[in-house]
Amino acid sequence: MAEVQTSTQSGEMSQRFIEFVMMQAQQASLFLGRIPSPHSGKTEVLLEPAKLFIDHLEMIREKTRGNLTNEEKEILNSVLSDLEMAYVQAAEAASSSAPTKPPAASPEEPAAATPSPEATSEEVSESKKKFSKSYGA
Repeated sequence: MAEVQTSTQSGEMSQRFIEFVMMQAQQASLFLGRIPSPHSGKTEVLLEPAKLFIDHLEMIREKTRGNLTNEEKEILNSVLSDLEMAYVQAAEAASSSAPTKPPAASPEEPAAATPSPEATSEEVSESKKKFSKSYGA
């Protein structure tokens, strides 16, 4: 009888885990413009929040490695693969629709942070590496 309870509890936990993964994926899809906003009914692409949800799912995959059932692992991998591809497509679409030349700053506005001439190219490239992650090639 204890085996039945353990099996039932395990099945419920597996179902909850899958529901959790799907809720996170739904949020990422919302921010990737794949589903309309429940408030406005319009789609909007917000890459930073989408990336955050994708990163959360990647963290879950890493932290649960070796502890998932085959079904849980397949669903998580499938969802992540799908979201990463959608992110790449959304990022490419956003970059192709973005203006190719930034607008000139007015004299009253401070100039954008640019590296000082004394900064080495290594320091500049290192600062650009921080907090960036690529889902594409």
